[in-house]
Amino acid sequence: MKLGIGTYATMWAIGFRFGDREARPERPLSAFDLLRRTHALGLHVVQYGPNLPLTALSEGELDLLARQAAAWDIELELGTRGLEPDHLRAQIALARRLGARLLRTVPEIGGGIPDAAEIPACLQAILPDAGAVDVRVGLENGDLPALALKTALDAVSSPWLGVVLDTVNSLAVAEGWRYVTEVLAPYTVCLHHKDFIVRRTWHRMGFVVEGRPAGQGQLDTPWLLRALDAAGAQYNVILEIWPPEQATLAETIALEQRWIEESIAYLRQHIPQ
Repeated sequence: MKLGIGTYATMWAIGFRFGDREARPERPLSAFDLLRRTHALGLHVVQYGPNLPLTALSEGELDLLARQAAAWDIELELGTRGLEPDHLRAQIALARRLGARLLRTVPEIGGGIPDAAEIPACLQAILPDAGAVDVRVGLENGDLPALALKTALDAVSSPWLGVVLDTVNSLAVAEGWRYVTEVLAPYTVCLHHKDFIVRRTWHRMGFVVEGRPAGQGQLDTPWLLRALDAAGAQYNVILEIWPPEQATLAETIALEQRWIEESIAYLRQHIPQ
């Protein structure tokens, strides 16, 4: 197990757009910037997600990124969205080129949430590609109930497939993180560590979910790691955070960086590598 950082820990610094709203820093964080930051933090894993796609890099830049990561002893992991076999094959090929051993994907078909019964055929189609280059494909939980995701993986039952377990995403389907962990722990090939709190609104008629630095929210990290280890999971831990928007983008990015540093300091107590 190694501790690393993902591009969803630096969303504000990278920049994004949702609908008609966007957050665009004057100098967005690049793939090379994140690699340098990973090295400066003393971490040895970085996961590039679809919010900072490596497909935007040139051939020469890809080679340079892979060489620099190897020189700093930083393991690369890739992230994407979608289950379409041709898309996953292209991502697996990119992972092989970069020496990445894990490809994380969000289970989507045509940009929408699939029926769990549609998933096995998509996964069966790419197993030869994944196995040939020693790349594991991890499906991230979130928009599918944990049991439905487990059932889909049970139907294929391959060592090249697993789950990227996110500690907060499944709130979208009203499932708690402990239950989701218990269901998906045996399949976990990566952990997205994201701390949070759920608090009542002032009028007591509803709840708000907010991010917190690791160790400062409601996530029980020791219990989580024990549960995964007891299930025999083999995984890296990738830090993700949800810092709230501040008065200015610069202030939000500064808060994001502070939370990253605080989170790494806390997680080092449990994950020495």
